[in-house]
Amino acid sequence: MSVMMMMMMGSVMKARLGWVRLAAVRGLHERTVAVGLGDRSLEISTGKLARFADGCAVVKLGETSVMVTAVSKSKPATAFFMPLVVDYRQKAAAAGRIPTNHLRRELGSTDSEILTSRLIDRSIRPLFPAGYFYDTQVLCNILAADGVNDPDVLAINGASAALALSDIPWNGPIGAVRVGLVDGEFLVNPSRSEMNRSSLNLVIAGAPASQVVMIEAAAENVLQQDFSHAVKLGVKHTQLIIQAIQQMSRELRVVKRSPAKLFTASAEMVDFTRMLTSAQIYAEFTDFTHDKISRDEAVNKIRLEAEEQIREKFPQAETFEVVEAFNCVSREIFRNLVLHEYRRCDGRDLTSLRNISCEVDMFKPLHGSALFQRGQTQVLCSVTFDSLESSLKTDVITTALSGVKDKNFLLHYEFPPYATNEIGRMGGTNRRELGHGALAEKALRPVIPADFPFTIRVTSEVLESNGSSSMASVCGGSLALMDAGVPVSSAVAGVAIGLISRASAEKPSEIQDYRLLTDILGIEDYNGDMDFKMAGSSKGITALQVRHRTSRTVHTCRASGGSSFRTTAITQGHSSR
Repeated sequence: MSVMMMMMMGSVMKARLGWVRLAAVRGLHERTVAVGLGDRSLEISTGKLARFADGCAVVKLGETSVMVTAVSKSKPATAFFMPLVVDYRQKAAAAGRIPTNHLRRELGSTDSEILTSRLIDRSIRPLFPAGYFYDTQVLCNILAADGVNDPDVLAINGASAALALSDIPWNGPIGAVRVGLVDGEFLVNPSRSEMNRSSLNLVIAGAPASQVVMIEAAAENVLQQDFSHAVKLGVKHTQLIIQAIQQMSRELRVVKRSPAKLFTASAEMVDFTRMLTSAQIYAEFTDFTHDKISRDEAVNKIRLEAEEQIREKFPQAETFEVVEAFNCVSREIFRNLVLHEYRRCDGRDLTSLRNISCEVDMFKPLHGSALFQRGQTQVLCSVTFDSLESSLKTDVITTALSGVKDKNFLLHYEFPPYATNEIGRMGGTNRRELGHGALAEKALRPVIPADFPFTIRVTSEVLESNGSSSMASVCGGSLALMDAGVPVSSAVAGVAIGLISRASAEKPSEIQDYRLLTDILGIEDYNGDMDFKMAGSSKGITALQVRHRTSRTVHTCRASGGSSFRTTAITQGHSSR
């Protein structure tokens, strides 16, 4: 028995010593940096929690803490796109509460969680390498919420730090801040009480060298010069966060993994496709009699014919390589048409709007209705009044964690599959519909009287879509509100601006030349570098969203010898024009 006891004690001692050594080793990888943002400090730490994840970071501001993890598989995904999933979850425990549902636990995602997940996704997705088709998951977990500092911006910085400090290939880091405007003074990362008095709610994510990746803003008729100043101030402070994450990365000597494969077409295949199809694609893109459907059909016909010849030339090529080679040539021709010839595929010049038509009072039983048509984008909007008891009521936990309170103005956006001549499932609201509806709601909210005695619900159903349906919803919603007799302070309109740029050969991250496109088509959005949606009244800006297109094809087209026409981020000067 004594021998067994001694063996057991020895095992326990070894185990304890093992844990001590492990703790000591892991302690070497713990890092914390503090970033001064105004009169407060943002803390970023790593190496203590969730160490089995590829990357983990905890971001703290005040007493609000958010933990973000990043994991990416080493085996390629079966789908040929970047399978990135961002999930932001609010935990009742973080606010010292117990969920009020019958199960007393967190259930499905709330609208606030989905919108914040989209915000993070748009900030990090463009910086993954072209052709990186590996399942990647970023999870954001609120550890503590003090009710003073909103956790959404902390989650963006946490995602940046988790990816930058992991071995996952990613061209970051980025930094994110919120900018408010209170009594004429700009505030960086204002408290929740300050935001209640702010006429601007701007979230901006910046990349190194003062570049902009993402902007999301709601404003109460803020002037353009004030908005531009807020963007510059935000970009300045994002650089401090970026430098802190870069410092941690250097201290930890982070080495990025080399993916087994990047899904891009070979230069030889792209050159052969260019020789084979350039003249035909150019002819279709300069045929101004085409509409969306006929142009897509014509280009698809060229694609099918070319794919057969490409497979004969390259019998070992995978399906994706063949498709991507054609896509690369198609994008190159489309972009060069704009950059070199100042021509667009529908015949407009760069600053022209599509033809617009409007109708109101279409259905007598409705409180208000309007049909807005801009080119081949058509939106039907209706307005419904009800008592204030019908307002959207959030539970105390959602209010404590996200600051979302009861609201009596709602805008719901619907995008059925027939709007793009497709077939699809009809079910609940998807993330895209929720995001577009939230943007249009932000645009219209500032003109609604604060003391309006009814709950207002605007529904926006997209009947046809060829670009910028969310901004068409703003226009149609404004018409429907006026048709319903709501005493709005001003009419509101929105438009989407696109960017097509050429990168510098010496510094690919810098823009050498660019063109701005007013009122973009769907194909211009897909082939462009930026989707810049702005809504406002005659008094100022009410909503803005900047989304940078993913960099999935940068290296493909550069490798083929074509012009370097895409950048990893939007420079500050160009994005604010």
